[in-house]
Order: sequence, then C-alpha cells, then structure tokens
Amino acid sequence: MRGMIRRALPLALLVSGLIIVLSIAAEHDSVDQSALKEQLVKLEKQSWEAWKNRDGKFFEGFLSDDHVEVGFSGVASKKEVVQVVGSPVCNVKSYELDQFEMKLLDKNTALLTYREAQDTMCHKVVPSPCWVSSLYMKRGDRWLNVLYQQSQITK
Repeated sequence: MRGMIRRALPLALLVSGLIIVLSIAAEHDSVDQSALKEQLVKLEKQSWEAWKNRDGKFFEGFLSDDHVEVGFSGVASKKEVVQVVGSPVCNVKSYELDQFEMKLLDKNTALLTYREAQDTMCHKVVPSPCWVSSLYMKRGDRWLNVLYQQSQITK
C-alpha cells in the first residue's frame, strides 16, 4: 500500500500543477484583450485631451487615489497631478500619440505603452518625444490609471 502511495504522489503533484497552470491561462483567456486595449487607448487619449484642455476634474476620476506619476520634475501624487492639470501652468499646443501596445499582467492589471510627441510649455519646454508607460488596474468595475511614466527618446 505504501508503495502505491509513493508511486501515485508524483503523479498527483503533476496533475495539481497542471490544473493550476491551466486555471491561470484560463484567467488570461477570459479577458478580451483586443477590447481591453481599445478601451485603455481610448481612456489614454481622453486624458491627453483633458491635459490639453486643463480639465483637472477628468483626472480626479481617471487616476486612482494611490496614483504615482514619474515625470521630468520628479514624482507626483494624484492630488499634485490634478492641481497642475487644472491650472494655467502648462500650455499644450499639440500632441501626437501612436505605437500603442498593451500587456495584460493579470485579469485586473494592464500595461499600456506608446510613443508621444508634444509641443507643451510648463515654465519651460516639456521634453519630447517620449516613450510612455501607463499602468491600469481594474478597481471594482472601472479601470483606473495607477502609474504614469515618461522617458525621453534620445537619438
């Protein structure tokens, strides 16, 4: 009897591991990644229009309460971002966004990356063009931006 148990144990562990792997894969498959990418790109584009139009109110609902923004002036919180966006400190003359990619990290976390070019002045010219990382998390039934970061493209 002990011999049977010893021989069956590795098989049971293998089957258990396989079930775990398949359930994780099924979780990713249950998310319509194409539709999610479209939804997040739309949100991201809305945020740029809000930035251009100094619409701080949009950012109050778009950003998570624990949002972190890493930019050329350092790290900022949601409160700081909302204040700057809603003020006349920056003037966005134009912007272009392209090369959007999305990586689903789990069913509630997605990373959007893309290239941006902007003609913006915030006391000085804002560096451009840049690669952007924009991290979204699903909280309740809404996707919120939890992290935004820009890296200037140097040639």
